[in-house]
Amino acid sequence: MDSLVGRYRAPEGVYDEMFDGQRPRPAYQAAYRLMQTMTDDGLVERAEYVRSTYLDQGVTFDVGGVEHPFPLDVVPRIILAHEWQTIEAGVQQRVTALEAFLSDVYGKGEVFKDGVIPRKVITTSRHFHRVAHGIQPANGVRIHVSGTDLVRGADGTFRVLEDNVRIPSGVSYVMTNRRAMSAAYPELMSLHQLRPVHDYPQMLLDALRAAAPKGAHEPNVVVLTPGVYNSAYFEHALLARMMGVELVEAGDLYCEGGQVKARTTRGSQTVHVIYRRIDDDFLDPMHFRSDSLLGVGGLLSVARAGNVTIANSVGNGVADDKLVCTYVPDLIRYYLSAEPILPGVQTWRLENPADLAEVLDRLDELVIKPVDGSGGKGVVIGPQASAAELATLRAQVLADPRTWIAQPVVQLSTVPTIVGHDLRPRHVDLRPFAVNDGEQVKVLPGGLTRVALKEGQLIVNSSQGGGSKDTWVLVDSDAGAAPPGPQVERGIQVSAVGASLSEVI
Repeated sequence: MDSLVGRYRAPEGVYDEMFDGQRPRPAYQAAYRLMQTMTDDGLVERAEYVRSTYLDQGVTFDVGGVEHPFPLDVVPRIILAHEWQTIEAGVQQRVTALEAFLSDVYGKGEVFKDGVIPRKVITTSRHFHRVAHGIQPANGVRIHVSGTDLVRGADGTFRVLEDNVRIPSGVSYVMTNRRAMSAAYPELMSLHQLRPVHDYPQMLLDALRAAAPKGAHEPNVVVLTPGVYNSAYFEHALLARMMGVELVEAGDLYCEGGQVKARTTRGSQTVHVIYRRIDDDFLDPMHFRSDSLLGVGGLLSVARAGNVTIANSVGNGVADDKLVCTYVPDLIRYYLSAEPILPGVQTWRLENPADLAEVLDRLDELVIKPVDGSGGKGVVIGPQASAAELATLRAQVLADPRTWIAQPVVQLSTVPTIVGHDLRPRHVDLRPFAVNDGEQVKVLPGGLTRVALKEGQLIVNSSQGGGSKDTWVLVDSDAGAAPPGPQVERGIQVSAVGASLSEVI
């Protein structure tokens, strides 16, 4: 027991991913036995190795204008096969329902007529864009890429915290984390058969090509980035390189003759699909912010004419609105005639007078969130807030209840994490990524596990000091014995392009 893992104590009242009490859970049997044999210095040295390689390769994030290596903890998060099957089915169901919803919102609006969701909930959302009404994607897909944030409470149940169907970030770190763990911890990986993650770029490229306008026999796909100073630029560059497509900025594109053209060293080329990593407000200065230097004038007109596909579609952000998220179970029942596979976290709608009154009486007990926030910004955790902070929050909520929701404090599950020279419980969430090619919603096995590195911290975003773990999905739920051999994954070359993650992650 005289090892880091042997001295670890799982917290009470919280679901620990590795331990049930002091007994290792089935998914961690092999990992526990191996870690028992390791010296304290040996495990810490592996963590330092990962840190140094990430710094050398430019995998960093920004905190207060200072670049830091993106923290990757070397104790993985392991998920059994049958647990993943539920997550996968739930994410597929949710994306399918949101696809139908967005098509309806920017189409006939039957969901309003049938009273499933009030029209004003949509029209008052900051991310609802009337200019997107009537734009029909070539293959009907609006959510080409999604990231669904899940949390696991004390009862061990995965619940949906929120959806990300605008421009979700973080999948590049799923791949780089796996490569780093393969180098730092090969003997641990050899004890497990893991679902691979290296095929994501091809999965994404296939989906983007499938979304091309009709008649584009060899679709030209590009990744549109705001540029090197964007906090997720590392991901933009990595995905473009791994898909073998051009990484472009606004100055590289222009609209002419009802087409989008790209300036290249080989002359002008027609662009059929744009995987954009720019917010709607900056995408087309003719329809949104006229002062934007990041977008392409006339882009939406070309999309409306059916000559270019924008992935993800303009206006998707209405589904990311945290108030809209509370209606998704009803949307699943309405569009799919099914019960939700993944439950959501209990949420109070503060535009409802009864909910508002209850929440105002319990501000010091609940988590209050802005409906259009990201990166953990604006979130107030009542039990951790001062009297002055709660007073300010009360005034903000009363001024505009529509822009806030409230949830109970969920004690996120924990995973053993190296802190200094010790192993401590730290809270985590999970963001599985899904890709829709029009035929099937495919979920990348695992996703990004984000970890709050500060003791007791429940906000896991890197902009709030969080890190990540490699997420392993086992091929077989019988994890107690070592498999015949490891599942080998292709190496992922990460060049020093420079990166930071504070945008969404």
